[in-house]
Amino acid sequence: MTALTRPAHVEGLHALADRYDLVLCDVWGVLHNGVKAYEAASDALTRFRAGGGRVVLVSNAPRPGASVGTQLDGFGVPRTAYDAIVTSGDLTRLAIEERIDRVVHHIGPPRDMPIYNGLDVRFGSVEEADYVVCSGFDNDEEETVEDYRHQLEAMLRRDLLMVCANPDLIVERGHMILPCAGTIALAYEEMGGKVFYAGKPHGPVYDRALSVAAELSGRAVPKDRVLAVGDAIRTDIAGAVGYGIDSLMIARGIHAEELGLHKGDLVSDHVQDWVDRQPVQPTAFMEVLAW
Repeated sequence: MTALTRPAHVEGLHALADRYDLVLCDVWGVLHNGVKAYEAASDALTRFRAGGGRVVLVSNAPRPGASVGTQLDGFGVPRTAYDAIVTSGDLTRLAIEERIDRVVHHIGPPRDMPIYNGLDVRFGSVEEADYVVCSGFDNDEEETVEDYRHQLEAMLRRDLLMVCANPDLIVERGHMILPCAGTIALAYEEMGGKVFYAGKPHGPVYDRALSVAAELSGRAVPKDRVLAVGDAIRTDIAGAVGYGIDSLMIARGIHAEELGLHKGDLVSDHVQDWVDRQPVQPTAFMEVLAW
């Protein structure tokens, strides 16, 4: 990893680009806010690729990568910005395939059902299930974890494994901050339940992303030539630190309100102090992803 005494405030990706062959970029909060694309972010990744680098989008979306690609098309994220997409939904699907002869109980909205497309899956109630897949809240604008407490208690009584298809705790959608599947999974874990987290900050999703990058490049990419870009300390930055790769934190993302960032220029000293206090720290940080 690049040796820096403290996280550096950089103005753009160009300041770091020469150090890396591969960027593992978060999606929600970096490339779009759930409503529209951030054009500067797409431009930055497109320029990085034009310089010979590879970009693999790594998302905690509880849907397959192909489905996320279609969603990005709708938001206006150009295909020139990335080479491939790896999602927690992809890893969730692998976990389902490994248990294809078992009954699954699904927690989450209908939009996440593409996880099961093409698989001969048997669904059942909590009482019938052998394990549970949690992709999120049925209604993330109104529900809280407490709405699932009785269901989690029933799962715990049966010692059911939960496969968490989206380890994020919260997500930004437009101007709203909404809970994700990770909130339900964390509550279940705190109750004593067993949870397999399919995405960041856990290692398997990074293993898959580097494997995909190696297939694209025809060679393995050394970890010291990999940069993870994301906006969440708990998932993006902690995941990168745990995996042994450098990271670039985008400040005007999930932590923007906590940082007191509104319209206007980034107050770098304030953000620097906040970053310095975190239990895990990025290699560098910037306001928004831009070249």
